[in-house]
Amino acid sequence: MTTEAIAPPKTKSQALRSYDVADFPALTGLEEEWRFTPLKRLRGLATGVPAATVKVEHEYGQLPAGVGVSTVDRTDPRIGSVLTPFDRISALAHGGAGQALLVTVDADAVVTEPALVKVVGGGAEGVAFGHTFVEVGRFAEVTLVLEHVGSATLADNVEVAVADGAKLTLVTVTDWAADSVQAQHVKVRLGRDARVTHVQVTLGGDLVRQFTSVEYTGRGGEAELYGLYFADAGQHLEHRQLVDHTVPDCRSDVGYRGALQGDGAHTVWVGDVLIQAEATGTETYEINRNLLLTDGARADSVPNLEIETGEVAGAGHASATGRFDDEHLFYLMARGIPEAEARKLVVRGFFAELINKIPVEELRERLGQAIEDRLARAGA
Repeated sequence: MTTEAIAPPKTKSQALRSYDVADFPALTGLEEEWRFTPLKRLRGLATGVPAATVKVEHEYGQLPAGVGVSTVDRTDPRIGSVLTPFDRISALAHGGAGQALLVTVDADAVVTEPALVKVVGGGAEGVAFGHTFVEVGRFAEVTLVLEHVGSATLADNVEVAVADGAKLTLVTVTDWAADSVQAQHVKVRLGRDARVTHVQVTLGGDLVRQFTSVEYTGRGGEAELYGLYFADAGQHLEHRQLVDHTVPDCRSDVGYRGALQGDGAHTVWVGDVLIQAEATGTETYEINRNLLLTDGARADSVPNLEIETGEVAGAGHASATGRFDDEHLFYLMARGIPEAEARKLVVRGFFAELINKIPVEELRERLGQAIEDRLARAGA
């Protein structure tokens, strides 16, 4: 009996997907997908289930009409219908989360007020596993804010199903305590003429690794993925995207911006956009910009664009990393603005475009203040 060698996947869309942890070998750090991640700082998330487990709690107040939140067992047929893990930690989270938070939006509902849900960590000493399923009905429109606070060592999966003609604005805010570690996979599935705007804000935590992937199931789907992150000394903040265009006439726009300050501050952004042969008429663009505020900080930025058809409406990618623009500072200081205040204005302007995409005024103000507080702590 002969054994045929298995050819390696040509694209990341062909990578192994499985709910079984045993199908994924132990991580070594030599894998392309993990070469930027300090595995030793992941605690028990990559090695298996430790003896101690800690739960995370969910908090939400009065929900707007048309939005429901409940807890379902992992045997619910919706769980795993959107997201099939394609790394070891995501598979561990899928098997380790006994229940899932279910957020539903009624079909045809136009929800004018944002729905707010908090994920609250109960401690960073043991590992927690989480699962969230967001289901947006046909032709519904809603804004959902998912905020992470407290202390946690958390591996979690978030499945987002946006039905035909629906519009979802999803804002995820990661503002963990300084001792927290998180590895998260967010998977979005878009129906025909569906639209998602995802604004991902990452501020807190010791190590945070967030992976966002998008799948199109019908023509006219639109995905806008935006991110804002600010790394302080010693923090590792890592963001990865996989936008897989397999359907004609769909659109994607990816824009992430990060600031770094302090010794050992490290950010990673890897953006993968695939345009497969059948995805004619695709329009896509991705860009990442990083602002280094001090010495000792490092930003890795890797945009990738794979195109298998010549019939696209447009495709491009870009990346830029640099320090303060001395001309901007000089311009402001020449008009009597002290250097510390001038630096704040430059950083505020750097993030303003992305903050303004958040359709919740209170949250915009809070994030703006959080960024200024960080600059003040660094003596800016």
